[in-house]
Amino acid sequence: MNPLFDLPFEDAPLDPEDLKPLDETPAPMMTAPAPPAAPRPHVFTVSELTHAVRGTLEKAYPRVWVEGEIADCSTSGGHVYFTLKDQQSQLKAVLWRTDAVRLRFKLTTGLHVLAKGRLSVFAPRGVYQLVADSIEPRGEGARRLAFEQLKQLLQAEGLFATARKRPLPLLPRRIGVVTSLDGAAVRDVVRVLRTRRAPADIVISPTRVQGEGAAREIARAIGRVSRVPGVDVLIVGRGGGSLEDLWAFNEEVLARAIAACPVPVIAAVGHETDTTIADFVADVRAATPSQAAELVVRQAGEFRDRLAGARRQLTLLLGRRLDRRRAVLLQIERRAAFARFAESVFERDRARLDLLDRLHRATRAHLDEAARRTADLRRRVDDQHPQRQLTTRLRRLVHLDERLLGALWDRHHEARARLQQRRDRLARSGLDARVATACRRVDAALDRARAALVGGRHARDRQLSSLSARLDALSPLKTLGRGYAICWSTPTAEVVRSVIDVHPGDRVHVQLADGILQCEVEGTTPDPPSRT
Repeated sequence: MNPLFDLPFEDAPLDPEDLKPLDETPAPMMTAPAPPAAPRPHVFTVSELTHAVRGTLEKAYPRVWVEGEIADCSTSGGHVYFTLKDQQSQLKAVLWRTDAVRLRFKLTTGLHVLAKGRLSVFAPRGVYQLVADSIEPRGEGARRLAFEQLKQLLQAEGLFATARKRPLPLLPRRIGVVTSLDGAAVRDVVRVLRTRRAPADIVISPTRVQGEGAAREIARAIGRVSRVPGVDVLIVGRGGGSLEDLWAFNEEVLARAIAACPVPVIAAVGHETDTTIADFVADVRAATPSQAAELVVRQAGEFRDRLAGARRQLTLLLGRRLDRRRAVLLQIERRAAFARFAESVFERDRARLDLLDRLHRATRAHLDEAARRTADLRRRVDDQHPQRQLTTRLRRLVHLDERLLGALWDRHHEARARLQQRRDRLARSGLDARVATACRRVDAALDRARAALVGGRHARDRQLSSLSARLDALSPLKTLGRGYAICWSTPTAEVVRSVIDVHPGDRVHVQLADGILQCEVEGTTPDPPSRT
Protein backbone atom coordinates (compact mmCIF):
# COMPACT_ATOMS: atom_id res chain seq x y z
CA MET A 1 0.00 0.00 0.00
CA ASN A 2 1.22 3.49 -0.84
CA PRO A 3 2.25 5.17 2.41
CA LEU A 4 0.99 8.49 0.97
CA PHE A 5 -2.59 7.36 1.31
CA ASP A 6 -3.04 5.95 4.86
CA LEU A 7 -6.63 4.84 5.24
CA PRO A 8 -8.51 5.48 8.49
CA PHE A 9 -9.13 2.62 10.82
CA GLU A 10 -12.75 2.27 9.93
CA ASP A 11 -11.90 2.02 6.25
CA ALA A 12 -9.20 -0.61 6.71
CA PRO A 13 -9.95 -3.93 4.97
CA LEU A 14 -11.13 -6.79 7.16
CA ASP A 15 -8.91 -9.75 7.75
CA PRO A 16 -10.31 -12.99 6.25
CA GLU A 17 -10.09 -14.62 9.66
CA ASP A 18 -12.44 -12.02 10.96
CA LEU A 19 -15.10 -13.16 8.51
CA LYS A 20 -15.19 -16.79 9.76
CA PRO A 21 -18.29 -17.82 11.83
CA LEU A 22 -17.85 -18.11 15.57
CA ASP A 23 -17.85 -21.58 17.19
CA GLU A 24 -20.74 -22.52 19.44
CA THR A 25 -18.35 -23.90 22.05
CA PRO A 26 -17.12 -21.10 24.11
CA ALA A 27 -13.43 -20.69 24.28
CA PRO A 28 -11.74 -21.49 27.43
CA MET A 29 -11.52 -18.62 29.77
CA MET A 30 -8.05 -17.29 29.98
CA THR A 31 -6.55 -13.96 30.74
CA ALA A 32 -5.89 -11.99 27.52
CA PRO A 33 -2.68 -9.99 27.28
CA ALA A 34 -2.84 -6.20 26.95
CA PRO A 35 -3.20 -5.06 23.28
CA PRO A 36 -0.12 -3.34 21.76
CA ALA A 37 -0.18 0.44 21.19
CA ALA A 38 -1.32 1.54 17.67
CA PRO A 39 1.47 3.15 15.48
CA ARG A 40 1.24 6.93 15.12
CA PRO A 41 0.34 8.04 11.48
CA HIS A 42 2.80 10.20 9.39
CA VAL A 43 1.73 13.87 9.13
CA PHE A 44 2.54 15.79 5.86
CA THR A 45 2.81 19.53 5.33
CA VAL A 46 0.86 20.94 2.40
CA SER A 47 4.06 21.59 0.38
CA GLU A 48 5.42 18.09 1.10
CA LEU A 49 2.19 16.46 0.09
CA THR A 50 1.88 18.63 -3.05
CA HIS A 51 5.44 17.85 -4.19
CA ALA A 52 4.96 14.18 -3.42
CA VAL A 53 1.77 14.10 -5.47
CA ARG A 54 3.51 15.97 -8.35
CA GLY A 55 6.40 13.52 -8.34
CA THR A 56 4.04 10.55 -8.34
CA LEU A 57 1.85 12.09 -11.06
CA GLU A 58 4.77 13.02 -13.34
CA LYS A 59 6.26 9.55 -12.89
CA ALA A 60 2.97 7.81 -13.57
CA TYR A 61 2.05 9.97 -16.62
CA PRO A 62 5.31 11.12 -18.33
CA ARG A 63 3.70 11.40 -21.81
CA VAL A 64 -0.02 11.52 -22.53
CA TRP A 65 -2.32 12.53 -25.40
CA VAL A 66 -5.44 14.44 -24.37
CA GLU A 67 -8.32 15.33 -26.65
CA GLY A 68 -10.71 18.14 -25.82
CA GLU A 69 -12.13 21.54 -26.63
CA ILE A 70 -10.15 24.68 -25.82
CA ALA A 71 -11.74 27.09 -23.33
CA ASP A 72 -10.51 30.23 -21.59
CA CYS A 73 -7.53 30.64 -23.93
CA SER A 74 -5.17 33.54 -23.06
CA THR A 75 -1.59 34.61 -23.77
CA SER A 76 0.93 36.19 -21.38
CA GLY A 77 4.60 36.78 -22.17
CA GLY A 78 4.39 34.43 -25.14
CA HIS A 79 3.05 31.57 -23.01
CA VAL A 80 -0.43 30.23 -23.82
CA TYR A 81 -2.75 29.28 -20.98
CA PHE A 82 -5.97 27.40 -21.75
CA THR A 83 -8.41 24.76 -20.49
CA LEU A 84 -9.23 21.45 -22.15
CA LYS A 85 -12.77 20.29 -21.51
CA ASP A 86 -15.30 17.71 -22.56
CA GLN A 87 -18.89 17.15 -21.45
CA GLN A 88 -17.98 15.98 -17.92
CA SER A 89 -14.55 17.41 -16.92
CA GLN A 90 -11.99 20.17 -17.38
CA LEU A 91 -8.19 20.13 -17.37
CA LYS A 92 -5.92 23.15 -17.01
CA ALA A 93 -3.14 23.28 -19.59
CA VAL A 94 -0.20 25.48 -20.54
CA LEU A 95 1.96 25.77 -23.69
CA TRP A 96 5.30 27.44 -23.02
CA ARG A 97 6.62 30.15 -25.34
CA THR A 98 9.40 28.02 -26.86
CA ASP A 99 6.78 25.47 -27.99
CA ALA A 100 4.13 28.07 -28.94
CA VAL A 101 6.34 29.64 -31.64
CA ARG A 102 6.36 26.32 -33.52
CA LEU A 103 2.58 26.26 -33.91
CA ARG A 104 1.37 26.67 -37.47
CA PHE A 105 -2.04 27.94 -36.36
CA LYS A 106 -3.49 30.17 -33.65
CA LEU A 107 -5.16 28.66 -30.60
CA THR A 108 -8.65 30.03 -30.13
CA THR A 109 -11.49 29.25 -27.78
CA GLY A 110 -13.81 26.55 -29.10
CA LEU A 111 -11.14 24.79 -31.18
CA HIS A 112 -11.16 20.96 -30.87
CA VAL A 113 -7.53 19.80 -30.52
CA LEU A 114 -5.34 16.86 -29.62
CA ALA A 115 -2.65 17.93 -27.12
CA LYS A 116 0.48 15.97 -26.23
CA GLY A 117 2.45 16.57 -23.03
CA ARG A 118 3.03 15.53 -19.45
CA LEU A 119 0.92 15.86 -16.31
CA SER A 120 2.24 18.01 -13.51
CA VAL A 121 1.04 19.92 -10.45
CA PHE A 122 1.14 23.70 -10.13
CA ALA A 123 2.46 23.79 -6.55
CA PRO A 124 1.39 27.35 -5.52
CA ARG A 125 -2.28 26.45 -6.11
CA GLY A 126 -2.19 22.69 -5.79
CA VAL A 127 -3.84 22.26 -9.19
CA TYR A 128 -2.77 19.56 -11.56
CA GLN A 129 -2.36 20.57 -15.22
CA LEU A 130 -1.17 19.40 -18.60
CA VAL A 131 2.16 20.89 -19.74
CA ALA A 132 1.74 20.55 -23.52
CA ASP A 133 4.62 20.59 -26.00
CA SER A 134 2.64 20.07 -29.23
CA ILE A 135 -0.95 20.58 -30.28
CA GLU A 136 -2.71 19.40 -33.41
CA PRO A 137 -6.17 20.36 -34.57
CA ARG A 138 -8.60 17.49 -34.50
CA GLY A 139 -10.19 16.77 -37.86
CA GLU A 140 -7.76 18.79 -40.13
CA GLY A 141 -4.02 19.46 -40.35
CA ALA A 142 -2.27 22.26 -38.51
CA ARG A 143 -0.97 23.82 -41.71
CA ARG A 144 -4.41 23.83 -43.29
CA LEU A 145 -5.85 25.50 -40.20
CA ALA A 146 -3.05 28.07 -40.13
CA PHE A 147 -3.66 28.73 -43.82
CA GLU A 148 -7.34 29.40 -43.24
CA GLN A 149 -6.73 31.58 -40.18
CA LEU A 150 -4.16 33.77 -41.98
CA LYS A 151 -6.39 33.96 -45.04
CA GLN A 152 -9.31 35.20 -42.97
CA LEU A 153 -7.09 37.75 -41.17
CA LEU A 154 -5.60 39.25 -44.34
CA GLN A 155 -8.94 39.22 -46.12
CA ALA A 156 -10.49 41.16 -43.24
CA GLU A 157 -7.69 43.74 -43.56
CA GLY A 158 -8.46 44.18 -47.28
CA LEU A 159 -5.20 42.76 -48.67
CA PHE A 160 -7.17 40.54 -51.07
CA ALA A 161 -9.43 43.37 -52.32
CA THR A 162 -9.66 43.78 -56.06
CA ALA A 163 -9.52 47.58 -55.72
CA ARG A 164 -5.89 47.47 -54.56
CA LYS A 165 -4.72 45.25 -57.41
CA ARG A 166 -2.42 47.18 -59.74
CA PRO A 167 -2.28 46.62 -63.51
CA LEU A 168 0.91 45.34 -65.09
CA PRO A 169 3.02 47.91 -66.99
CA LEU A 170 2.64 47.89 -70.77
CA LEU A 171 6.34 48.38 -71.55
CA PRO A 172 8.46 47.44 -68.51
CA ARG A 173 12.02 48.72 -68.55
CA ARG A 174 13.31 46.25 -65.94
CA ILE A 175 11.75 43.01 -64.70
CA GLY A 176 12.61 41.84 -61.19
CA VAL A 177 12.73 38.12 -60.38
CA VAL A 178 12.82 36.76 -56.79
CA THR A 179 13.47 33.02 -56.69
CA SER A 180 16.18 30.44 -56.10
CA LEU A 181 19.10 30.20 -58.51
CA ASP A 182 19.12 26.40 -58.09
CA GLY A 183 15.53 25.85 -59.23
CA ALA A 184 14.01 25.60 -62.67
CA ALA A 185 11.83 28.71 -62.17
CA VAL A 186 14.60 31.22 -62.95
CA ARG A 187 15.64 29.28 -66.07
CA ASP A 188 12.03 29.15 -67.30
CA VAL A 189 11.57 32.91 -66.82
CA VAL A 190 14.82 33.80 -68.60
CA ARG A 191 14.06 31.41 -71.45
CA VAL A 192 10.59 32.86 -72.07
CA LEU A 193 11.83 36.45 -71.95
CA ARG A 194 14.66 35.70 -74.39
CA THR A 195 12.38 33.77 -76.73
CA ARG A 196 9.86 36.62 -76.86
CA ARG A 197 12.70 39.19 -77.14
CA ALA A 198 11.40 41.31 -74.33
CA PRO A 199 12.85 44.88 -74.54
CA ALA A 200 13.69 44.94 -70.83
CA ASP A 201 16.51 44.14 -68.42
CA ILE A 202 16.20 41.29 -65.91
CA VAL A 203 17.15 41.94 -62.25
CA ILE A 204 17.42 38.70 -60.23
CA SER A 205 17.45 38.71 -56.43
CA PRO A 206 18.37 35.13 -55.36
CA THR A 207 16.95 33.66 -52.14
CA ARG A 208 15.89 30.42 -50.50
CA VAL A 209 12.30 29.44 -51.31
CA GLN A 210 11.70 26.65 -48.78
CA GLY A 211 12.68 25.67 -45.28
CA GLU A 212 12.64 27.39 -41.91
CA GLY A 213 13.14 31.20 -42.26
CA ALA A 214 12.69 31.18 -46.04
CA ALA A 215 9.70 33.52 -45.86
CA ARG A 216 11.75 36.29 -44.22
CA GLU A 217 14.54 35.86 -46.77
CA ILE A 218 12.06 36.14 -49.64
CA ALA A 219 10.59 39.29 -48.05
CA ARG A 220 14.06 40.84 -47.79
CA ALA A 221 14.80 39.92 -51.42
CA ILE A 222 11.57 41.66 -52.50
CA GLY A 223 12.65 44.80 -50.63
CA ARG A 224 16.10 44.74 -52.29
CA VAL A 225 14.90 44.36 -55.86
CA SER A 226 12.05 46.89 -55.45
CA ARG A 227 14.63 49.56 -54.54
CA VAL A 228 16.55 49.09 -57.80
CA PRO A 229 15.87 52.15 -60.04
CA GLY A 230 13.75 51.38 -63.10
CA VAL A 231 12.17 48.11 -61.92
CA ASP A 232 8.53 48.21 -63.10
CA VAL A 233 7.25 44.70 -62.28
CA LEU A 234 8.29 41.86 -59.96
CA ILE A 235 7.93 38.07 -60.36
CA VAL A 236 8.00 36.06 -57.10
CA GLY A 237 7.77 32.29 -57.29
CA ARG A 238 9.25 28.83 -57.46
CA GLY A 239 8.53 25.43 -58.97
CA GLY A 240 6.08 22.84 -57.70
CA GLY A 241 6.37 20.83 -54.49
CA SER A 242 4.54 19.54 -51.47
CA LEU A 243 2.62 21.67 -49.01
CA GLU A 244 5.66 21.61 -46.73
CA ASP A 245 7.90 22.87 -49.58
CA LEU A 246 5.50 25.68 -50.51
CA TRP A 247 4.74 26.74 -46.95
CA ALA A 248 7.10 29.76 -47.05
CA PHE A 249 4.62 31.44 -49.42
CA ASN A 250 1.82 30.97 -46.86
CA GLU A 251 3.45 32.98 -44.04
CA GLU A 252 2.28 36.41 -42.94
CA VAL A 253 5.66 38.17 -43.23
CA LEU A 254 5.86 37.39 -46.94
CA ALA A 255 2.23 38.35 -47.55
CA ARG A 256 2.77 41.78 -46.01
CA ALA A 257 6.03 42.28 -47.93
CA ILE A 258 4.18 41.63 -51.22
CA ALA A 259 1.40 44.03 -50.21
CA ALA A 260 3.95 46.76 -49.35
CA CYS A 261 5.95 46.36 -52.57
CA PRO A 262 5.84 49.66 -54.55
CA VAL A 263 5.63 47.91 -57.96
CA PRO A 264 3.11 45.33 -59.25
CA VAL A 265 3.88 41.75 -58.13
CA ILE A 266 3.14 38.52 -60.01
CA ALA A 267 2.97 35.41 -57.78
CA ALA A 268 4.01 32.24 -59.62
CA VAL A 269 4.19 29.46 -57.01
CA GLY A 270 4.12 25.76 -57.82
CA HIS A 271 1.78 24.36 -60.43
CA GLU A 272 -1.67 25.40 -61.54
CA THR A 273 -3.40 23.44 -58.75
CA ASP A 274 -1.26 24.96 -55.97
CA THR A 275 -2.74 27.97 -54.16
CA THR A 276 -0.91 30.02 -51.53
CA ILE A 277 -1.51 33.16 -49.53
CA ALA A 278 0.96 34.95 -51.83
CA ASP A 279 -1.37 34.26 -54.77
CA PHE A 280 -4.22 36.09 -53.02
CA VAL A 281 -2.11 39.12 -52.00
CA ALA A 282 -0.22 39.55 -55.29
CA ASP A 283 -1.55 41.87 -57.97
CA VAL A 284 -1.60 39.05 -60.56
CA ARG A 285 -1.48 35.26 -60.06
CA ALA A 286 0.29 33.02 -62.56
CA ALA A 287 -0.01 29.25 -62.61
CA THR A 288 3.73 28.77 -63.22
CA PRO A 289 6.85 30.97 -63.49
CA SER A 290 6.79 30.49 -67.28
CA GLN A 291 3.24 31.82 -67.42
CA ALA A 292 4.30 34.81 -65.29
CA ALA A 293 6.98 35.69 -67.84
CA GLU A 294 4.40 35.25 -70.62
CA LEU A 295 2.07 37.68 -68.85
CA VAL A 296 4.77 40.35 -68.62
CA VAL A 297 5.79 40.00 -72.27
CA ARG A 298 2.24 39.60 -73.52
CA GLN A 299 1.35 43.03 -72.19
CA ALA A 300 4.10 44.59 -74.31
CA GLY A 301 3.16 42.49 -77.35
CA GLU A 302 -0.51 43.35 -77.07
CA PHE A 303 0.36 47.03 -76.67
CA ARG A 304 2.54 46.98 -79.78
CA ASP A 305 -0.20 45.17 -81.73
CA ARG A 306 -2.79 47.70 -80.60
CA LEU A 307 -0.45 50.52 -81.49
CA ALA A 308 0.16 49.11 -84.98
CA GLY A 309 -3.58 48.57 -85.50
CA ALA A 310 -4.34 52.10 -84.35
CA ARG A 311 -1.67 53.45 -86.69
CA ARG A 312 -3.19 51.58 -89.67
CA GLN A 313 -6.69 52.68 -88.73
CA LEU A 314 -5.59 56.29 -88.27
CA THR A 315 -3.82 56.28 -91.64
CA LEU A 316 -6.91 54.88 -93.33
CA LEU A 317 -9.25 57.38 -91.64
CA LEU A 318 -6.99 60.33 -92.43
CA GLY A 319 -6.71 59.21 -96.05
CA ARG A 320 -10.47 58.97 -96.40
CA ARG A 321 -11.01 62.32 -94.73
CA LEU A 322 -8.37 63.92 -96.93
CA ASP A 323 -10.02 62.49 -100.06
CA ARG A 324 -13.38 63.89 -98.99
CA ARG A 325 -11.91 67.30 -98.25
CA ARG A 326 -10.07 67.27 -101.58
CA ALA A 327 -13.31 66.45 -103.44
CA VAL A 328 -15.16 69.26 -101.64
CA LEU A 329 -12.35 71.67 -102.48
CA LEU A 330 -12.46 70.70 -106.15
CA GLN A 331 -16.22 71.31 -106.23
CA ILE A 332 -15.76 74.73 -104.63
CA GLU A 333 -13.02 75.63 -107.10
CA ARG A 334 -15.30 74.83 -110.02
CA ARG A 335 -17.86 77.43 -108.94
CA ALA A 336 -17.93 80.76 -110.81
CA ALA A 337 -17.65 82.80 -107.63
CA PHE A 338 -14.33 81.17 -106.82
CA ALA A 339 -12.85 81.31 -110.33
CA ARG A 340 -10.28 83.95 -109.31
CA PHE A 341 -10.30 83.15 -105.60
CA ALA A 342 -6.80 81.73 -105.53
CA GLU A 343 -5.39 84.70 -107.48
CA SER A 344 -7.12 87.19 -105.17
CA VAL A 345 -5.77 85.36 -102.14
CA PHE A 346 -2.27 85.41 -103.63
CA GLU A 347 -2.59 89.13 -104.45
CA ARG A 348 -3.79 89.93 -100.95
CA ASP A 349 -0.98 87.91 -99.42
CA ARG A 350 1.53 89.57 -101.72
CA ALA A 351 0.29 93.03 -100.74
CA ARG A 352 0.43 92.06 -97.09
CA LEU A 353 3.96 90.77 -97.50
CA ASP A 354 5.00 93.96 -99.30
CA LEU A 355 3.53 96.04 -96.50
CA LEU A 356 5.31 93.96 -93.90
CA ASP A 357 8.55 94.28 -95.85
CA ARG A 358 8.20 98.07 -96.10
CA LEU A 359 7.37 98.29 -92.41
CA HIS A 360 10.39 96.17 -91.63
CA ARG A 361 12.69 98.34 -93.74
CA ALA A 362 11.27 101.54 -92.25
CA THR A 363 11.66 100.20 -88.74
CA ARG A 364 15.22 99.11 -89.48
CA ALA A 365 16.06 102.53 -90.99
CA HIS A 366 14.55 104.29 -87.98
CA LEU A 367 16.52 102.10 -85.61
CA ASP A 368 19.73 102.65 -87.57
CA GLU A 369 19.18 106.42 -87.53
CA ALA A 370 18.47 106.35 -83.81
CA ALA A 371 21.59 104.26 -83.23
CA ARG A 372 23.64 106.69 -85.33
CA ARG A 373 22.31 109.71 -83.43
CA THR A 374 22.93 107.96 -80.14
CA ALA A 375 26.50 107.16 -81.15
CA ASP A 376 27.05 110.77 -82.29
CA LEU A 377 25.67 112.10 -79.00
CA ARG A 378 27.79 109.65 -77.06
CA ARG A 379 30.86 110.74 -78.99
CA ARG A 380 30.07 114.43 -78.45
CA VAL A 381 29.47 113.82 -74.74
CA ASP A 382 32.75 111.92 -74.51
CA ASP A 383 34.52 114.80 -76.29
CA GLN A 384 33.10 117.29 -73.78
CA HIS A 385 34.14 115.21 -70.80
CA PRO A 386 36.34 117.28 -68.42
CA GLN A 387 38.99 114.60 -68.27
CA ARG A 388 39.17 114.38 -72.06
CA GLN A 389 39.23 118.21 -72.35
CA LEU A 390 42.06 118.37 -69.81
CA THR A 391 44.02 115.68 -71.65
CA THR A 392 43.59 117.49 -74.98
CA ARG A 393 44.70 120.81 -73.52
CA LEU A 394 47.68 119.13 -71.83
CA ARG A 395 48.68 117.64 -75.18
CA ARG A 396 48.39 121.07 -76.84
CA LEU A 397 50.40 122.64 -74.02
CA VAL A 398 53.13 120.04 -74.34
CA HIS A 399 53.18 120.58 -78.11
CA LEU A 400 53.46 124.35 -77.70
CA ASP A 401 56.16 123.83 -75.08
CA GLU A 402 58.12 121.64 -77.45
CA ARG A 403 57.70 124.22 -80.24
CA LEU A 404 58.84 126.97 -77.87
CA LEU A 405 61.92 125.02 -76.84
CA GLY A 406 62.69 124.25 -80.45
CA ALA A 407 62.36 127.93 -81.38
CA LEU A 408 64.56 128.97 -78.45
CA TRP A 409 67.25 126.46 -79.37
CA ASP A 410 67.11 127.64 -82.98
CA ARG A 411 67.46 131.29 -81.86
CA HIS A 412 70.27 130.20 -79.55
CA HIS A 413 72.17 128.49 -82.36
CA GLU A 414 71.59 131.47 -84.65
CA ALA A 415 72.86 133.85 -81.94
CA ARG A 416 75.91 131.70 -81.35
CA ALA A 417 76.57 131.57 -85.08
CA ARG A 418 76.31 135.36 -85.40
CA LEU A 419 78.43 135.78 -82.28
CA GLN A 420 81.08 133.49 -83.71
CA GLN A 421 81.07 135.50 -86.93
CA ARG A 422 81.51 138.75 -85.00
CA ARG A 423 84.19 137.13 -82.87
CA ASP A 424 86.07 136.18 -85.99
CA ARG A 425 85.80 139.74 -87.35
CA LEU A 426 86.94 141.18 -84.05
CA ALA A 427 89.84 138.76 -83.92
CA ARG A 428 90.92 140.02 -87.23
CA SER A 429 90.59 143.60 -86.05
CA GLY A 430 92.54 142.95 -82.73
CA LEU A 431 89.64 143.06 -80.19
CA ASP A 432 89.79 139.42 -79.11
CA ALA A 433 90.01 139.93 -75.35
CA ARG A 434 87.06 142.27 -75.09
CA VAL A 435 85.03 140.18 -77.46
CA ALA A 436 85.80 137.00 -75.50
CA THR A 437 84.65 138.68 -72.31
CA ALA A 438 81.47 139.83 -73.99
CA CYS A 439 80.90 136.36 -75.39
CA ARG A 440 81.27 134.83 -71.97
CA ARG A 441 78.75 137.27 -70.60
CA VAL A 442 76.38 136.45 -73.44
CA ASP A 443 76.84 132.68 -72.85
CA ALA A 444 76.17 133.13 -69.14
CA ALA A 445 73.03 135.13 -69.93
CA LEU A 446 71.88 132.45 -72.36
CA ASP A 447 72.52 129.71 -69.76
CA ARG A 448 70.54 131.68 -67.15
CA ALA A 449 67.71 132.12 -69.64
CA ARG A 450 67.72 128.43 -70.50
CA ALA A 451 67.72 127.45 -66.83
CA ALA A 452 64.89 129.88 -66.15
CA LEU A 453 62.96 128.40 -69.09
CA VAL A 454 63.44 124.81 -67.86
CA GLY A 455 62.53 125.80 -64.29
CA GLY A 456 59.44 127.55 -65.53
CA ARG A 457 58.52 124.46 -67.52
CA HIS A 458 58.85 122.20 -64.45
CA ALA A 459 56.83 124.64 -62.34
CA ARG A 460 54.15 124.73 -65.00
CA ASP A 461 54.12 120.89 -65.11
CA ARG A 462 53.69 120.79 -61.34
CA GLN A 463 50.94 123.35 -61.49
CA LEU A 464 49.16 121.41 -64.25
CA SER A 465 49.45 118.16 -62.24
CA SER A 466 48.00 119.88 -59.18
CA LEU A 467 45.16 121.33 -61.23
CA SER A 468 44.50 117.90 -62.80
CA ALA A 469 44.36 116.28 -59.37
CA ARG A 470 42.00 118.96 -58.08
CA LEU A 471 39.83 118.61 -61.18
CA ASP A 472 39.76 114.82 -60.80
CA ALA A 473 38.80 115.17 -57.11
CA LEU A 474 36.01 117.57 -58.00
CA SER A 475 34.79 115.43 -60.93
CA PRO A 476 31.18 114.15 -60.57
CA LEU A 477 32.28 110.70 -61.77
CA LYS A 478 34.78 110.46 -58.92
CA THR A 479 31.98 111.31 -56.48
CA LEU A 480 29.67 108.75 -58.11
CA GLY A 481 32.37 106.11 -57.77
CA ARG A 482 32.28 106.54 -53.99
CA GLY A 483 28.60 105.42 -53.90
CA TYR A 484 26.77 108.67 -54.57
CA ALA A 485 24.20 109.19 -57.31
CA ILE A 486 22.58 112.02 -59.28
CA CYS A 487 18.80 112.00 -59.70
CA TRP A 488 16.93 114.05 -62.28
CA SER A 489 13.31 114.07 -63.42
CA THR A 490 12.43 112.54 -66.78
CA PRO A 491 10.27 115.23 -68.45
CA THR A 492 12.30 118.32 -67.49
CA ALA A 493 15.80 116.78 -67.11
CA GLU A 494 16.28 118.87 -63.96
CA VAL A 495 18.32 117.64 -61.04
CA VAL A 496 16.12 116.57 -58.11
CA ARG A 497 17.43 118.34 -55.02
CA SER A 498 14.55 117.72 -52.58
CA VAL A 499 11.81 115.14 -51.98
CA ILE A 500 9.22 117.88 -52.58
CA ASP A 501 10.38 118.15 -56.20
CA VAL A 502 8.84 114.76 -57.08
CA HIS A 503 5.52 113.06 -56.43
CA PRO A 504 4.41 109.37 -56.32
CA GLY A 505 4.13 108.02 -59.86
CA ASP A 506 6.81 110.34 -61.36
CA ARG A 507 9.51 108.80 -63.52
CA VAL A 508 13.12 109.67 -62.61
CA HIS A 509 16.59 108.67 -63.81
CA VAL A 510 19.37 107.86 -61.35
CA GLN A 511 22.94 108.32 -62.63
CA LEU A 512 25.47 105.89 -61.11
CA ALA A 513 29.16 105.50 -61.84
CA ASP A 514 28.62 102.75 -64.44
CA GLY A 515 25.15 103.53 -65.86
CA ILE A 516 21.65 104.95 -65.42
CA LEU A 517 18.69 103.50 -63.49
CA GLN A 518 15.17 104.22 -64.76
CA CYS A 519 12.87 104.35 -61.72
CA GLU A 520 9.33 105.24 -60.72
CA VAL A 521 8.64 107.06 -57.44
CA GLU A 522 6.36 105.02 -55.15
CA GLY A 523 6.41 107.49 -52.26
CA THR A 524 8.49 110.09 -50.41
CA THR A 525 9.59 110.33 -46.77
CA PRO A 526 10.89 113.81 -45.79
CA ASP A 527 13.50 113.93 -43.02
CA PRO A 528 12.23 115.53 -39.75
CA PRO A 529 13.52 119.06 -39.07
CA SER A 530 16.70 119.13 -37.01
CA ARG A 531 16.51 120.55 -33.50
CA THR A 532 18.99 123.20 -32.49
